[in-house]
Amino acid sequence: MSRVKLKFPAENPLYVATIPVRIGDINYGGHVGNDAVLSVIHEARMQLLAHYGATELNIDGCALIMADVEIAYKGESFYGDVLNVQMYADEVTEHSFSLLYHISVLRDGVPKDVAHGRTGMVCFDYEERKIVAMGEGLRAILGAR
Repeated sequence: MSRVKLKFPAENPLYVATIPVRIGDINYGGHVGNDAVLSVIHEARMQLLAHYGATELNIDGCALIMADVEIAYKGESFYGDVLNVQMYADEVTEHSFSLLYHISVLRDGVPKDVAHGRTGMVCFDYEERKIVAMGEGLRAILGAR
């Protein structure tokens, strides 16, 4: 069986989000559930957009819609942990881009991987219900040329 393997760029992340693990994130195994990791990814993306004064419904004149997601689980995290989510842009095109998420937690002062994720994001016009071109402001945020 093939596994999800994500490579992170060598450059500095676009943004680093910190997200505390809530009691509702814990599953019957006593650690953060797989569904909660997707929620962490969504929260990290909201923090990134808010940092630039944007939302998923309005960033540089367009909205964003998630086309796909990949998550590779790397380790456990528990109630009370604070997750560190480093985010990177990848595969920027005229209409879409990927965001990469490197999720870790400090254990005894050493960062330990919790999960690696990728979301495929598409620029979208919800009124017209169609894909639209990415604005220059968003391209600049993503570091695209």
